[in-house]
Amino acid sequence: MNAVLNNATEILLLLFLIITFLQSGFDKITDWNGNISWLKGHFSETPFKNIVPLLVGIILVTEVVAGLLCVVGIYQILSSGATEFAFYGAILSSITLLMLLFGQRIAKDYEGAKTIAVYFIPTIILVFLLQA
Repeated sequence: MNAVLNNATEILLLLFLIITFLQSGFDKITDWNGNISWLKGHFSETPFKNIVPLLVGIILVTEVVAGLLCVVGIYQILSSGATEFAFYGAILSSITLLMLLFGQRIAKDYEGAKTIAVYFIPTIILVFLLQA
């Protein structure tokens, strides 16, 4: 119980990232065609218009790996108090969000970019908290 109390902020932020990225990855897997169709329209006027499936695949992999690293990070915190995997999960989550932000900016979806910034703030706070 001390591990939870001593790391409550980190655990809650990791849970936030787990929910965010594993749900998003699950959505991409279960509705691949719907996501690709919508995103092809979203990026139709950008240099990315011909590589949307590749980019979605890259995002899918980074989201799932980031979410899984955060799951392992919570386990590691609770079992040993170590934070390496949580830190790796937070870093990969940050990189994933930056890729998503870049895409929204390229598509000139400034409202979507604002939403990504909202996710980025707690993620960067987690990186800060986990730095040794």
